[in-house]
Amino acid sequence: MKKYLLLFSLIIIGLSACDKDEVATQAAVDDAKIQAYIKANNVTGLTKDPSGLYYKILIPGTGPYPVYAPTSSNLQVGYTLTYLDGQVAQKASNAPLLLSSTVLGFQIAMTHINQGGRIYFIIPSNLGYGSNSTGAILSNEVLIYTVDLIGFY
Repeated sequence: MKKYLLLFSLIIIGLSACDKDEVATQAAVDDAKIQAYIKANNVTGLTKDPSGLYYKILIPGTGPYPVYAPTSSNLQVGYTLTYLDGQVAQKASNAPLLLSSTVLGFQIAMTHINQGGRIYFIIPSNLGYGSNSTGAILSNEVLIYTVDLIGFY
């Protein structure tokens, strides 16, 4: 019995290491894509968040910042979501969103602007949909958002 438990533990540890390696590899691939995009499109003024998200405050806005943990803000936003090739994936002019129901990169970015602000950000796939495909968004996609924070409560 102990042999099986040991074997099972080794398999779990091995699989966990593979997942971490895959995530690290994908993060490096995404960052290289983002760097190439920034250079090719002469994008300036970006700040790299410790999470790996790149952002630029276009209009700072005023007042408090939205929050996503432990409680979440309800947002009213206008946004455009594009891929690195410029193809528009989604667009809305006045969308209600619960911040905690959005992808992690969106949550992180929105805490950098105030009401009335506009932010441009590029999120690596691990902060987006990761290896999951959802609707028109393919797995391991780097995503670019431009978001107007109309309001929140």
